[in-house]
Amino acid sequence: MLNEKDLQLLENKGISASMIEAQIKRFETGFPQLRIQSVATVGNGIMRLSEKDINHYIKLWRQSQQEGVTIEKFVPASGAASRMFKNMFAFTTSGRTAPETDFEKQYFDNINHFAFYPTLNKACDKLYKAPIPQLIQDGKYVEIVKAMLEKEGLNYGFLPKALLQFHKAPGGAIHTSLEEHLEEGAQYAVGANRQVNIHFTVSPEHRKEFDKVLKSKLTMMEQVWGVKYNVTMSEQKQSTDTVAVNLDNTPYRDNDGNLFFRPAGHGALIENLNERNADVVFVKNIDNVVPLRLRSTTVRYKKALGGYIIDVQRAIAKHLNTLDRGASAADLKSILKFVENRLCTHSEATEQMDEAQLAEYLRSKLNRPIRVCGMVLNEGEPGGGPYLAYNADGSYSPQILEAAQIDENDPAAITLMKSGTHFNPVDLVCYIKDYKGNKFDLKKFVDQDTGLISMKSTGGVEIKALELPGLWNGSMSDWNTVFIEVPIETFNPVKTVNDLLRPQHQ
Repeated sequence: MLNEKDLQLLENKGISASMIEAQIKRFETGFPQLRIQSVATVGNGIMRLSEKDINHYIKLWRQSQQEGVTIEKFVPASGAASRMFKNMFAFTTSGRTAPETDFEKQYFDNINHFAFYPTLNKACDKLYKAPIPQLIQDGKYVEIVKAMLEKEGLNYGFLPKALLQFHKAPGGAIHTSLEEHLEEGAQYAVGANRQVNIHFTVSPEHRKEFDKVLKSKLTMMEQVWGVKYNVTMSEQKQSTDTVAVNLDNTPYRDNDGNLFFRPAGHGALIENLNERNADVVFVKNIDNVVPLRLRSTTVRYKKALGGYIIDVQRAIAKHLNTLDRGASAADLKSILKFVENRLCTHSEATEQMDEAQLAEYLRSKLNRPIRVCGMVLNEGEPGGGPYLAYNADGSYSPQILEAAQIDENDPAAITLMKSGTHFNPVDLVCYIKDYKGNKFDLKKFVDQDTGLISMKSTGGVEIKALELPGLWNGSMSDWNTVFIEVPIETFNPVKTVNDLLRPQHQ
Protein backbone atom coordinates (compact mmCIF):
# COMPACT_ATOMS: atom_id res chain seq x y z
CA MET A 1 0.00 0.00 0.00
CA LEU A 2 2.84 2.42 0.87
CA ASN A 3 5.60 3.19 -1.62
CA GLU A 4 9.06 4.65 -1.03
CA LYS A 5 7.77 8.19 -1.61
CA ASP A 6 5.08 7.62 1.02
CA LEU A 7 7.57 6.31 3.54
CA GLN A 8 9.79 9.36 3.06
CA LEU A 9 6.82 11.68 3.59
CA LEU A 10 5.88 9.80 6.76
CA GLU A 11 9.43 10.06 8.06
CA ASN A 12 9.44 13.82 7.43
CA LYS A 13 6.19 14.20 9.38
CA GLY A 14 7.24 11.89 12.22
CA ILE A 15 4.49 9.36 11.48
CA SER A 16 5.11 5.62 11.44
CA ALA A 17 3.72 3.24 8.82
CA SER A 18 1.92 1.35 11.58
CA MET A 19 0.11 4.56 12.59
CA ILE A 20 -1.17 4.97 9.02
CA GLU A 21 -2.31 1.36 8.96
CA ALA A 22 -4.13 1.87 12.26
CA GLN A 23 -5.82 5.03 10.92
CA ILE A 24 -7.02 3.26 7.76
CA LYS A 25 -8.28 0.38 9.90
CA ARG A 26 -10.21 2.92 11.97
CA PHE A 27 -11.92 4.24 8.82
CA GLU A 28 -13.03 0.67 8.12
CA THR A 29 -14.28 -0.15 11.62
CA GLY A 30 -15.43 3.28 12.80
CA PHE A 31 -15.56 4.32 16.44
CA PRO A 32 -17.74 2.58 19.02
CA GLN A 33 -20.62 4.59 20.43
CA LEU A 34 -20.26 5.52 24.08
CA ARG A 35 -22.71 4.11 26.58
CA ILE A 36 -24.30 6.76 28.79
CA GLN A 37 -25.37 6.17 32.38
CA SER A 38 -27.12 9.55 32.66
CA VAL A 39 -26.99 13.21 31.76
CA ALA A 40 -25.04 15.20 34.34
CA THR A 41 -27.27 17.70 36.16
CA VAL A 42 -26.98 19.71 39.35
CA GLY A 43 -26.97 17.15 42.14
CA ASN A 44 -26.07 14.34 39.73
CA GLY A 45 -22.56 15.03 38.52
CA ILE A 46 -22.66 18.85 38.52
CA MET A 47 -21.95 20.86 41.66
CA ARG A 48 -23.52 24.24 42.36
CA LEU A 49 -21.37 26.38 44.66
CA SER A 50 -22.92 28.62 47.29
CA GLU A 51 -21.62 32.15 47.85
CA LYS A 52 -19.87 30.82 50.96
CA ASP A 53 -18.24 28.07 48.89
CA ILE A 54 -17.10 30.53 46.24
CA ASN A 55 -15.50 32.84 48.79
CA HIS A 56 -13.81 29.86 50.48
CA TYR A 57 -12.28 28.58 47.22
CA ILE A 58 -11.20 32.04 46.10
CA LYS A 59 -9.37 32.43 49.42
CA LEU A 60 -7.77 29.02 48.94
CA TRP A 61 -6.67 29.99 45.42
CA ARG A 62 -5.06 33.21 46.66
CA GLN A 63 -3.23 31.28 49.38
CA SER A 64 -1.99 28.79 46.79
CA GLN A 65 -0.71 31.60 44.58
CA GLN A 66 1.24 33.04 47.51
CA GLU A 67 2.58 29.61 48.48
CA GLY A 68 4.12 29.13 45.04
CA VAL A 69 1.85 26.79 43.11
CA THR A 70 3.01 27.05 39.49
CA ILE A 71 0.33 28.34 37.11
CA GLU A 72 -0.07 28.62 33.36
CA LYS A 73 -2.84 29.67 31.03
CA PHE A 74 -3.15 27.52 27.89
CA VAL A 75 -5.02 29.03 24.93
CA PRO A 76 -5.66 27.08 21.71
CA ALA A 77 -5.27 29.85 19.13
CA SER A 78 -3.99 28.23 15.96
CA GLY A 79 -7.21 27.98 13.96
CA ALA A 80 -7.97 30.51 11.21
CA ALA A 81 -11.02 32.73 11.63
CA SER A 82 -12.41 31.86 8.19
CA ARG A 83 -15.54 30.14 9.61
CA MET A 84 -16.28 33.30 11.58
CA PHE A 85 -16.74 35.09 8.25
CA LYS A 86 -18.55 32.34 6.32
CA ASN A 87 -21.65 34.51 5.77
CA MET A 88 -19.59 37.42 4.51
CA PHE A 89 -17.52 35.27 2.16
CA ALA A 90 -20.83 34.00 0.76
CA PHE A 91 -21.98 37.59 0.22
CA THR A 92 -18.89 38.44 -1.86
CA THR A 93 -19.52 35.49 -4.20
CA SER A 94 -23.32 35.73 -4.35
CA GLY A 95 -23.44 38.09 -7.31
CA ARG A 96 -25.55 40.48 -5.23
CA THR A 97 -24.43 44.07 -4.74
CA ALA A 98 -26.49 44.94 -1.65
CA PRO A 99 -27.21 43.13 1.63
CA GLU A 100 -30.37 41.00 1.59
CA THR A 101 -30.11 38.42 4.37
CA ASP A 102 -30.77 39.34 8.00
CA PHE A 103 -27.12 38.59 8.77
CA GLU A 104 -25.83 40.92 6.06
CA LYS A 105 -28.23 43.69 7.06
CA GLN A 106 -27.22 43.40 10.72
CA TYR A 107 -23.55 43.66 9.73
CA PHE A 108 -23.96 46.83 7.64
CA ASP A 109 -26.56 48.49 9.89
CA ASN A 110 -24.12 48.24 12.80
CA ILE A 111 -20.77 48.37 11.03
CA ASN A 112 -19.56 51.38 13.00
CA HIS A 113 -20.03 49.41 16.25
CA PHE A 114 -17.30 46.89 15.42
CA ALA A 115 -14.04 47.54 17.26
CA PHE A 116 -12.20 47.08 13.95
CA TYR A 117 -14.28 49.77 12.22
CA PRO A 118 -11.60 52.53 12.35
CA THR A 119 -8.98 50.14 10.95
CA LEU A 120 -11.38 48.93 8.25
CA ASN A 121 -12.26 52.52 7.40
CA LYS A 122 -8.58 53.32 6.86
CA ALA A 123 -8.21 50.23 4.67
CA CYS A 124 -11.19 51.31 2.55
CA ASP A 125 -9.79 54.83 2.23
CA LYS A 126 -6.47 53.37 1.08
CA LEU A 127 -7.98 50.86 -1.36
CA TYR A 128 -10.90 52.82 -2.76
CA LYS A 129 -10.07 56.44 -1.89
CA ALA A 130 -13.33 56.72 0.05
CA PRO A 131 -14.45 56.11 3.65
CA ILE A 132 -17.04 53.49 4.55
CA PRO A 133 -20.06 55.89 4.76
CA GLN A 134 -19.32 57.07 1.21
CA LEU A 135 -18.90 53.51 -0.07
CA ILE A 136 -22.25 52.52 1.48
CA GLN A 137 -23.91 55.54 -0.08
CA ASP A 138 -22.45 54.48 -3.45
CA GLY A 139 -23.70 50.91 -2.99
CA LYS A 140 -20.20 49.42 -2.78
CA TYR A 141 -21.00 46.90 -0.08
CA VAL A 142 -18.98 44.07 -1.59
CA GLU A 143 -15.89 46.26 -1.70
CA ILE A 144 -16.19 46.95 2.04
CA VAL A 145 -16.42 43.24 2.86
CA LYS A 146 -13.46 42.45 0.63
CA ALA A 147 -11.44 45.12 2.44
CA MET A 148 -12.20 43.28 5.68
CA LEU A 149 -11.54 39.76 4.42
CA GLU A 150 -8.79 39.92 1.84
CA LYS A 151 -5.04 40.32 2.08
CA GLU A 152 -4.97 43.78 0.52
CA GLY A 153 -7.15 45.00 3.40
CA LEU A 154 -7.34 43.59 6.95
CA ASN A 155 -6.95 39.95 5.84
CA TYR A 156 -9.44 38.93 8.55
CA GLY A 157 -10.71 35.99 6.50
CA PHE A 158 -7.33 34.30 6.83
CA LEU A 159 -5.95 35.44 10.18
CA PRO A 160 -6.47 33.54 13.45
CA LYS A 161 -9.07 34.93 15.85
CA ALA A 162 -6.28 35.87 18.26
CA LEU A 163 -5.16 38.67 15.94
CA LEU A 164 -8.58 40.20 15.24
CA GLN A 165 -9.60 43.45 16.92
CA PHE A 166 -12.40 42.33 19.23
CA HIS A 167 -13.12 45.12 21.71
CA LYS A 168 -12.88 48.80 22.44
CA ALA A 169 -10.82 49.31 25.58
CA PRO A 170 -10.62 52.26 28.01
CA GLY A 171 -8.82 55.32 26.71
CA GLY A 172 -9.70 54.67 23.09
CA ALA A 173 -7.48 51.61 22.71
CA ILE A 174 -8.59 48.62 20.63
CA HIS A 175 -7.89 45.11 21.92
CA THR A 176 -7.39 41.91 20.01
CA SER A 177 -8.61 38.72 21.68
CA LEU A 178 -4.92 37.95 22.27
CA GLU A 179 -4.61 41.07 24.42
CA GLU A 180 -7.79 40.24 26.33
CA HIS A 181 -6.30 36.86 27.28
CA LEU A 182 -3.12 38.57 28.45
CA GLU A 183 -5.18 40.84 30.71
CA GLU A 184 -7.23 37.92 32.00
CA GLY A 185 -4.06 36.08 32.91
CA ALA A 186 -2.93 39.01 35.03
CA GLN A 187 -6.22 38.88 36.92
CA TYR A 188 -6.29 35.25 38.06
CA ALA A 189 -3.19 33.32 36.86
CA VAL A 190 -0.39 35.23 38.60
CA GLY A 191 2.33 33.29 40.41
CA ALA A 192 3.96 34.19 43.70
CA ASN A 193 6.66 36.16 41.86
CA ARG A 194 4.02 38.19 39.96
CA GLN A 195 4.83 36.27 36.78
CA VAL A 196 2.06 35.35 34.37
CA ASN A 197 2.75 32.29 32.24
CA ILE A 198 0.59 32.10 29.11
CA HIS A 199 0.95 29.58 26.30
CA PHE A 200 -0.68 29.98 22.90
CA THR A 201 -0.86 27.28 20.25
CA VAL A 202 -0.28 28.99 16.90
CA SER A 203 0.00 28.08 13.24
CA PRO A 204 3.52 28.55 11.81
CA GLU A 205 2.43 31.07 9.17
CA HIS A 206 1.07 33.45 11.84
CA ARG A 207 3.80 33.18 14.44
CA LYS A 208 5.52 36.39 13.31
CA GLU A 209 2.26 38.31 13.66
CA PHE A 210 1.83 37.01 17.21
CA ASP A 211 5.38 38.11 18.01
CA LYS A 212 4.68 41.54 16.54
CA VAL A 213 1.60 42.10 18.71
CA LEU A 214 3.36 40.83 21.83
CA LYS A 215 6.40 43.02 21.24
CA SER A 216 4.24 46.12 20.88
CA LYS A 217 1.93 45.44 23.85
CA LEU A 218 3.66 43.46 26.61
CA THR A 219 5.77 46.20 28.18
CA MET A 220 2.80 48.51 28.56
CA MET A 221 0.56 45.75 29.90
CA GLU A 222 3.21 44.71 32.42
CA GLN A 223 3.28 48.28 33.73
CA VAL A 224 -0.50 48.53 33.92
CA TRP A 225 -0.98 45.21 35.72
CA GLY A 226 2.24 45.12 37.74
CA VAL A 227 3.23 41.70 36.42
CA LYS A 228 5.91 40.07 34.30
CA TYR A 229 4.63 38.06 31.35
CA ASN A 230 6.22 34.83 30.19
CA VAL A 231 4.50 34.12 26.87
CA THR A 232 5.35 30.94 25.01
CA MET A 233 4.00 29.44 21.81
CA SER A 234 3.89 26.05 20.14
CA GLU A 235 2.55 24.65 16.90
CA GLN A 236 0.28 21.68 16.37
CA LYS A 237 2.63 18.82 15.59
CA GLN A 238 2.70 17.39 12.06
CA SER A 239 3.03 13.95 13.64
CA THR A 240 -0.59 14.27 14.79
CA ASP A 241 -1.95 14.80 11.25
CA THR A 242 -4.18 12.01 9.97
CA VAL A 243 -4.37 10.53 6.47
CA ALA A 244 -7.50 11.12 4.39
CA VAL A 245 -9.19 8.32 2.49
CA ASN A 246 -11.55 7.88 -0.43
CA LEU A 247 -15.11 6.72 0.19
CA ASP A 248 -13.93 3.10 -0.22
CA ASN A 249 -11.36 3.65 2.59
CA THR A 250 -8.32 3.53 0.28
CA PRO A 251 -5.77 6.33 0.86
CA TYR A 252 -6.66 9.50 -1.02
CA ARG A 253 -3.80 10.92 -3.08
CA ASP A 254 -3.37 14.40 -4.54
CA ASN A 255 -2.63 15.18 -8.18
CA ASP A 256 1.04 14.39 -7.63
CA GLY A 257 0.27 11.00 -6.16
CA ASN A 258 1.12 12.01 -2.59
CA LEU A 259 -0.79 10.86 0.48
CA PHE A 260 -3.11 13.62 1.66
CA PHE A 261 -3.03 14.58 5.34
CA ARG A 262 -5.31 16.78 7.41
CA PRO A 263 -4.89 18.32 10.87
CA ALA A 264 -6.51 15.97 13.37
CA GLY A 265 -8.59 18.56 15.27
CA HIS A 266 -8.02 20.13 18.67
CA GLY A 267 -7.45 16.71 20.23
CA ALA A 268 -3.96 16.84 18.74
CA LEU A 269 -3.18 19.62 21.23
CA ILE A 270 -2.89 17.07 24.04
CA GLU A 271 0.68 16.75 22.75
CA ASN A 272 1.23 20.48 23.31
CA LEU A 273 -0.46 20.44 26.71
CA ASN A 274 1.68 17.46 27.67
CA GLU A 275 4.80 19.61 27.28
CA ARG A 276 3.63 22.20 29.81
CA ASN A 277 5.26 21.96 33.23
CA ALA A 278 3.00 23.95 35.57
CA ASP A 279 1.00 22.46 38.44
CA VAL A 280 -2.22 24.18 37.45
CA VAL A 281 -3.17 24.96 33.84
CA PHE A 282 -6.21 27.05 32.86
CA VAL A 283 -7.57 26.10 29.42
CA LYS A 284 -9.85 28.50 27.58
CA ASN A 285 -10.79 29.08 23.94
CA ILE A 286 -9.34 32.13 22.22
CA ASP A 287 -12.74 33.64 21.28
CA ASN A 288 -14.35 33.42 24.73
CA VAL A 289 -13.29 36.77 26.16
CA VAL A 290 -15.02 40.00 27.16
CA PRO A 291 -13.81 43.56 27.72
CA LEU A 292 -12.36 44.53 31.09
CA ARG A 293 -15.56 46.24 32.29
CA LEU A 294 -17.50 42.95 32.00
CA ARG A 295 -14.83 40.57 33.26
CA SER A 296 -15.38 40.52 37.03
CA THR A 297 -17.70 37.48 37.01
CA THR A 298 -15.29 35.52 34.82
CA VAL A 299 -12.34 36.33 37.06
CA ARG A 300 -14.28 35.51 40.23
CA TYR A 301 -15.26 32.07 39.00
CA LYS A 302 -11.85 31.33 37.52
CA LYS A 303 -10.35 31.87 40.97
CA ALA A 304 -13.05 29.71 42.56
CA LEU A 305 -12.37 26.88 40.09
CA GLY A 306 -8.66 27.25 40.79
CA GLY A 307 -9.24 26.96 44.53
CA TYR A 308 -11.51 23.98 44.02
CA ILE A 309 -8.91 22.03 42.05
CA ILE A 310 -6.33 22.72 44.76
CA ASP A 311 -8.75 21.35 47.34
CA VAL A 312 -9.48 18.21 45.30
CA GLN A 313 -5.80 17.62 44.55
CA ARG A 314 -4.87 17.85 48.21
CA ALA A 315 -7.62 15.41 49.14
CA ILE A 316 -6.48 12.97 46.44
CA ALA A 317 -2.86 13.25 47.59
CA LYS A 318 -3.93 12.53 51.17
CA HIS A 319 -5.84 9.42 50.13
CA LEU A 320 -3.02 8.11 47.93
CA ASN A 321 -0.54 8.56 50.77
CA THR A 322 -2.91 6.60 53.00
CA LEU A 323 -2.98 3.81 50.42
CA ASP A 324 0.83 3.88 50.27
CA ARG A 325 1.04 3.36 54.03
CA GLY A 326 -1.49 0.55 54.00
CA ALA A 327 -5.14 1.55 54.32
CA SER A 328 -7.45 0.00 56.92
CA ALA A 329 -10.95 -1.18 56.09
CA ALA A 330 -12.29 2.08 57.49
CA ASP A 331 -9.81 4.06 55.34
CA LEU A 332 -10.89 2.18 52.21
CA LYS A 333 -14.52 2.89 52.95
CA SER A 334 -13.77 6.60 53.42
CA ILE A 335 -11.71 6.79 50.21
CA LEU A 336 -14.40 4.98 48.21
CA LYS A 337 -16.95 7.48 49.50
CA PHE A 338 -14.69 10.31 48.26
CA VAL A 339 -14.33 8.72 44.81
CA GLU A 340 -18.09 8.25 44.52
CA ASN A 341 -19.29 11.52 46.03
CA ARG A 342 -16.56 14.01 45.10
CA LEU A 343 -15.35 12.52 41.82
CA CYS A 344 -18.75 11.05 40.84
CA THR A 345 -17.08 7.80 39.78
CA HIS A 346 -19.00 4.61 40.47
CA SER A 347 -18.56 0.88 39.90
CA GLU A 348 -20.89 -1.93 40.99
CA ALA A 349 -17.85 -4.23 41.01
CA THR A 350 -16.54 -2.63 44.22
CA GLU A 351 -19.18 -4.52 46.20
CA GLN A 352 -17.50 -7.83 45.38
CA MET A 353 -13.88 -6.67 45.89
CA ASP A 354 -11.73 -7.78 48.79
CA GLU A 355 -9.57 -5.16 50.55
CA ALA A 356 -6.53 -5.66 48.30
CA GLN A 357 -8.62 -5.40 45.14
CA LEU A 358 -10.45 -2.34 46.43
CA ALA A 359 -7.18 -0.63 47.33
CA GLU A 360 -5.86 -1.24 43.83
CA TYR A 361 -9.10 -0.01 42.26
CA LEU A 362 -9.02 3.18 44.33
CA ARG A 363 -5.37 3.82 43.51
CA SER A 364 -6.09 3.44 39.78
CA LYS A 365 -8.98 5.91 39.99
CA LEU A 366 -7.18 8.51 42.12
CA ASN A 367 -3.72 8.65 40.52
CA ARG A 368 -4.73 10.58 37.41
CA PRO A 369 -4.61 14.13 36.07
CA ILE A 370 -7.47 16.28 37.40
CA ARG A 371 -9.72 18.74 35.62
CA VAL A 372 -12.42 20.98 37.04
CA CYS A 373 -14.80 22.02 34.28
CA GLY A 374 -17.14 24.99 34.40
CA MET A 375 -20.59 24.19 32.95
CA VAL A 376 -23.19 26.76 31.89
CA LEU A 377 -26.94 26.35 31.47
CA ASN A 378 -27.79 25.19 27.97
CA GLU A 379 -29.29 28.08 26.01
CA GLY A 380 -29.23 26.41 22.61
CA GLU A 381 -25.56 26.87 21.71
CA PRO A 382 -24.15 24.04 19.54
CA GLY A 383 -21.57 21.77 21.10
CA GLY A 384 -20.89 19.17 23.76
CA GLY A 385 -22.32 18.65 27.18
CA PRO A 386 -21.69 16.91 30.53
CA TYR A 387 -22.64 13.27 31.04
CA LEU A 388 -21.91 10.32 33.27
CA ALA A 389 -20.59 7.75 30.80
CA TYR A 390 -19.30 4.21 31.12
CA ASN A 391 -15.59 3.41 30.99
CA ALA A 392 -13.88 0.31 29.62
CA ASP A 393 -13.65 -1.23 33.11
CA GLY A 394 -17.42 -1.01 33.66
CA SER A 395 -17.31 2.02 35.95
CA TYR A 396 -18.93 5.31 34.98
CA SER A 397 -17.63 8.82 35.52
CA PRO A 398 -18.10 12.44 34.35
CA GLN A 399 -17.34 12.94 30.66
CA ILE A 400 -17.81 15.78 28.18
CA LEU A 401 -19.40 14.34 25.05
CA GLU A 402 -20.21 15.73 21.63
CA ALA A 403 -23.46 14.83 19.89
CA ALA A 404 -21.53 12.81 17.30
CA GLN A 405 -20.30 10.47 20.05
CA ILE A 406 -23.84 9.44 20.96
CA ASP A 407 -25.59 6.62 19.09
CA GLU A 408 -28.25 8.32 16.96
CA ASN A 409 -29.95 4.94 16.50
CA ASP A 410 -30.50 4.51 20.24
CA PRO A 411 -33.75 6.30 21.19
CA ALA A 412 -32.88 6.16 24.90
CA ALA A 413 -29.49 7.82 24.29
CA ILE A 414 -31.07 10.55 22.14
CA THR A 415 -33.70 11.19 24.81
CA LEU A 416 -30.96 11.51 27.41
CA MET A 417 -29.01 13.92 25.21
CA LYS A 418 -32.06 16.12 24.67
CA SER A 419 -32.75 16.22 28.41
CA GLY A 420 -29.37 17.82 29.16
CA THR A 421 -29.52 21.01 31.20
CA HIS A 422 -25.93 22.22 30.76
CA PHE A 423 -23.41 22.97 28.05
CA ASN A 424 -19.62 22.73 27.85
CA PRO A 425 -18.12 26.22 27.41
CA VAL A 426 -14.50 24.92 27.49
CA ASP A 427 -13.74 26.46 30.86
CA LEU A 428 -11.18 24.06 32.30
CA VAL A 429 -8.71 24.12 35.15
CA CYS A 430 -6.25 21.22 35.07
CA TYR A 431 -3.82 19.75 37.59
CA ILE A 432 -1.25 17.78 35.59
CA LYS A 433 1.19 16.56 38.27
CA ASP A 434 0.77 13.54 40.50
CA TYR A 435 0.64 13.45 44.29
CA LYS A 436 4.44 13.19 44.45
CA GLY A 437 4.98 16.23 42.24
CA ASN A 438 5.87 14.32 39.06
CA LYS A 439 4.32 15.38 35.78
CA PHE A 440 1.81 12.95 34.32
CA ASP A 441 2.28 11.64 30.79
CA LEU A 442 -1.07 12.91 29.56
CA LYS A 443 -0.99 10.68 26.48
CA LYS A 444 -1.56 7.68 28.74
CA PHE A 445 -5.00 8.99 29.72
CA VAL A 446 -6.47 9.34 26.21
CA ASP A 447 -9.36 7.14 25.10
CA GLN A 448 -8.37 6.28 21.53
CA ASP A 449 -11.87 4.95 20.84
CA THR A 450 -13.51 8.38 20.97
CA GLY A 451 -12.41 10.05 17.71
CA LEU A 452 -14.66 11.15 14.86
CA ILE A 453 -14.89 10.40 11.14
CA SER A 454 -16.26 13.22 9.00
CA MET A 455 -16.97 13.88 5.33
CA LYS A 456 -14.89 16.57 3.64
CA SER A 457 -14.31 17.82 0.12
CA THR A 458 -11.03 18.67 -1.58
CA GLY A 459 -10.74 19.75 -5.19
CA GLY A 460 -14.36 18.72 -5.70
CA VAL A 461 -13.66 15.16 -4.48
CA GLU A 462 -15.52 13.74 -1.48
CA ILE A 463 -13.12 12.26 1.07
CA LYS A 464 -13.25 11.01 4.65
CA ALA A 465 -11.21 12.65 7.41
CA LEU A 466 -10.23 11.31 10.81
CA GLU A 467 -10.24 13.47 13.94
CA LEU A 468 -8.34 12.43 17.04
CA PRO A 469 -10.19 12.27 20.36
CA GLY A 470 -11.11 15.88 21.21
CA LEU A 471 -8.96 17.74 23.71
CA TRP A 472 -11.73 17.99 26.33
CA ASN A 473 -13.53 14.83 25.15
CA GLY A 474 -11.56 11.64 24.56
CA SER A 475 -8.13 13.15 25.14
CA MET A 476 -9.07 13.79 28.79
CA SER A 477 -11.39 10.80 29.10
CA ASP A 478 -9.36 9.05 31.79
CA TRP A 479 -8.79 12.15 33.93
CA ASN A 480 -10.52 12.75 37.24
CA THR A 481 -13.27 15.18 36.29
CA VAL A 482 -15.41 17.54 38.34
CA PHE A 483 -18.26 19.58 36.84
CA ILE A 484 -19.14 22.91 38.50
CA GLU A 485 -21.93 25.20 37.38
CA VAL A 486 -20.73 28.66 36.33
CA PRO A 487 -22.84 31.67 35.24
CA ILE A 488 -23.75 32.12 31.59
CA GLU A 489 -21.99 35.51 31.79
CA THR A 490 -18.67 33.63 31.70
CA PHE A 491 -19.46 32.19 28.25
CA ASN A 492 -19.27 34.71 25.41
CA PRO A 493 -17.94 32.96 22.28
CA VAL A 494 -17.46 34.68 18.94
CA LYS A 495 -18.52 32.15 16.32
CA THR A 496 -19.54 34.70 13.66
CA VAL A 497 -18.43 38.27 13.05
CA ASN A 498 -21.86 39.54 14.13
CA ASP A 499 -21.35 38.00 17.57
CA LEU A 500 -19.03 40.96 18.16
CA LEU A 501 -22.16 43.12 18.10
CA ARG A 502 -23.58 41.39 21.19
CA PRO A 503 -23.65 43.63 24.29
CA GLN A 504 -20.97 41.42 25.91
CA HIS A 505 -18.48 42.49 23.25
CA GLN A 506 -19.33 46.17 23.04
